Amino acid sequence: MAVTFELNGKEVTYDGDPETPLLWVIRDEYGLTGTKFGCGIAQCGACTVHVDGIGQRACITSVESIDGQSVRTIEGLVDEVSVAVKDAWSNFNVPQCGYCQSGQVMSAIDLLQHNPNPSDEDIDDAMSGNICRCASYVRIRHAIQRAAETLRT
Repeated sequence: MAVTFELNGKEVTYDGDPETPLLWVIRDEYGLTGTKFGCGIAQCGACTVHVDGIGQRACITSVESIDGQSVRTIEGLVDEVSVAVKDAWSNFNVPQCGYCQSGQVMSAIDLLQHNPNPSDEDIDDAMSGNICRCASYVRIRHAIQRAAETLRT
């Protein structure tokens, strides 16, 4: 069964096993390695992508389940919210090892697209599914606050 979906604005067709996790299709078939494998059970958030504008864990999402939908990875970030988040991430030197950061950024963008003025509690709740082994959570929260502030002005 061929699965057709939009990947970062371009229509693609995957003609392999429809139960293959979206993560492996993105990385192995299309060479977009910014989305990371962390745990394989949707607990760490490293594989977060946007499916039709909603953050979703690619490690447990079968490619057949996104047929006809739009998928955006870290490589496809171009809108105003994405730019604000990436700039804030850079300004606050959020990444240490960097492994979790694509998932962190994708989750932060998802939050700000649905809540342009999040409280600390909103940020903590939205980001709780993303694990950072370097524990840069305080900088992540500051970067999200700054991105929200930038978008409001």
